[in-house]
Amino acid sequence: MEPRSGCPINAAVEVLGDRWSLLVLRDVIFADRRYFRALLTGSVEGIASNILADRLKRLIDAGILTRGTAARGQRARFSLTEAGIRTVPILSALGDWGLDWRSGSDELRARQQLMREEGPAFIEELMEELRVRHLDATPTRHGGSNPFERLDAAAAAASDPTSP
Repeated sequence: MEPRSGCPINAAVEVLGDRWSLLVLRDVIFADRRYFRALLTGSVEGIASNILADRLKRLIDAGILTRGTAARGQRARFSLTEAGIRTVPILSALGDWGLDWRSGSDELRARQQLMREEGPAFIEELMEELRVRHLDATPTRHGGSNPFERLDAAAAAASDPTSP
């Protein structure tokens, strides 16, 4: 994909600048939805199958995702590339803006609030865990909860009316 201009912002926007591409990435990264059906049915925004297929192709062509080969009768699994993993800080920054300027569900806002409170070190942990899951990297963390478990715990606490 050759960008329309040499501007780095334009080049990024041409790949990531539409609503659906960012939401597909969100679901692959934070919800570990790596199959077409899971992405289609798991999106609370209700993405259409033709739009999803188009965005997956665009993200693959841009080097953000890879599509595993599927044997006959099996589903292909999508994985993040390093370029895809490096979108986590971008998504986090968008989420921080959303926390400040938009409303949303307590459960989903709690995840973003945790990322904000934990700061850059947490984002790095998320990216390291994604490298393990998507790129088969060797884990660098030993013991303790992984960042996705902490995000899930924050969301569960926010959705529990009995939590303080």
